[in-house]
Amino acid sequence: MFNPEGFYPGFKISNPVGNNAFSFEKRKKKEIHVPPLIKGTHADLQIGDQIAFSEIVDGKELNYPGLKNFIHFLHNQTEIFIFDNHNHAIFFWAYALQKGLIDFGENLVHVDQHTDMRGPDKWISKNDFLDVQKIFDYTNYELNVGNFIQPAIKIGLFDSVEIIDSSVSFEKSFEDEIVLDLDMDVFSSDMNYIPEQLKIEKIKEYIEQAKFITIATSPFFIDQQKAINLIQIIL
Repeated sequence: MFNPEGFYPGFKISNPVGNNAFSFEKRKKKEIHVPPLIKGTHADLQIGDQIAFSEIVDGKELNYPGLKNFIHFLHNQTEIFIFDNHNHAIFFWAYALQKGLIDFGENLVHVDQHTDMRGPDKWISKNDFLDVQKIFDYTNYELNVGNFIQPAIKIGLFDSVEIIDSSVSFEKSFEDEIVLDLDMDVFSSDMNYIPEQLKIEKIKEYIEQAKFITIATSPFFIDQQKAINLIQIIL
């Protein structure tokens, strides 16, 4: 049995890998924290007190706390995972595949300020994607917040990816079931040109159509309390 909580007891990443590789040599903060994954509901979301993302911007070191816990729960019979850094989505897709919640050839609807479609330095094979330890290591020590979708496409998990990142794309609706991947930074100030109520209504529509849902709170890109408050609204 694939037990995702067993892989996320809470741990540090201290080497320059994954999300900890950004500006690693220039930063004073040399490690990031990945919190425990627990069973709960979106009501259990809290900001943590440890740094989840560190980066140098315009010569200044910026350190951002993530969530206190990642949350795994059932919402209207649909499994949802909520986490901070977005690359964790691919590990939970692997869980959903092995549990039979999704299959190869799915349609991913990716709602995000960013496309996250960069290619990684290293790719994973289909066999390794099905190996729980290997996909866990790949998620945390190879991938980062901007390059986790292409590996899933390459092994055939997704036949198509619909990126919802503009006022035009928010007009889209889907007839069939989808896999929904939501980044709360779509509500960041940079995206204020799209009416907030429109985004909320469309995301609620996508949630109703989804067979599996991943939600990232993206501490580098949006205030975490704002992200949490909006999750309470959309769910």
